[in-house]
Amino acid sequence: MSQTQAITAAAAGTFPIGGDLIVNRLGYGAMRITGQGIWGPPADKAASLATLRRTIELGVNLIDTADSYGPGTSEELIAEALYPYPKDLVIATKGGWERPGPGQWTHNASPKHLTQALEGSLKRLRVDRIDVHQLHAPDNAVSFEASVEALAKLREQGKIRHVGLSNVTREHIERARKIVPIVSVQNRYSFADRESDFIVDYCEEHGIAFLPWAPLGQAKEAHDAIQKVAKELHATPLQVALAWLLKRSKVILPIPGTSSVAHLEENIAAAGLELPQAAYDKLEAVSHPPVSLRG
Repeated sequence: MSQTQAITAAAAGTFPIGGDLIVNRLGYGAMRITGQGIWGPPADKAASLATLRRTIELGVNLIDTADSYGPGTSEELIAEALYPYPKDLVIATKGGWERPGPGQWTHNASPKHLTQALEGSLKRLRVDRIDVHQLHAPDNAVSFEASVEALAKLREQGKIRHVGLSNVTREHIERARKIVPIVSVQNRYSFADRESDFIVDYCEEHGIAFLPWAPLGQAKEAHDAIQKVAKELHATPLQVALAWLLKRSKVILPIPGTSSVAHLEENIAAAGLELPQAAYDKLEAVSHPPVSLRG
């Protein structure tokens, strides 16, 4: 399974984000194409650009990034590699975090910063409108409604097509939906990290895309369980974890990230991996305590 390269993201099926952006359900997360600590340029820029271009060849038409990845570097590389973009490519980005240094993240979801972040993303991505712009995380120092209202205003101005949320609770989603339509939610979620289970169910009920990050459980029990299933299916652990997510709900759009073409090809091959129900149930029974949000 791990050597299959003919399989494309289309094998995972499609989902209509916001009802009008039809994407293949297996996307790509562009955080890892930056430098160490998600800071600055990558050590091997050519490899990062090649990986981005290979995503398109493999049928990926959903790329997730953020202004804070680099900061700015990920968006700049996406534009350098793929602009002018394929007509069906959906680029989702995020705003609401600042970066004082490598591996460091600070909240800033003030309306002023969100507006500046959006303008920066438009420039770096070389577009007039962001397909899906996500609030990276609620900011305890700023009214959540004020943050969402700022994005709603930018949507009214035509600079954002759809609004999404990241690292949120169900309460956040419900409050945001009173202000502006929410088309996507991006939270940490995997077969072994089920804290957002009820949010996945909520998204499924309301036709909202759910983009999970950190698809591999990190605890030893999770590691042992997925290694066993992967061996049985002649697949990699990450392929199995992605297949579990695809089977969990039709609204789930996994966005695994890598800066390696070889790893990208392995990840996309998961679109064609049919996870037996017994294996799915075995992994579903694995869980571990919640960890801090970061994505």
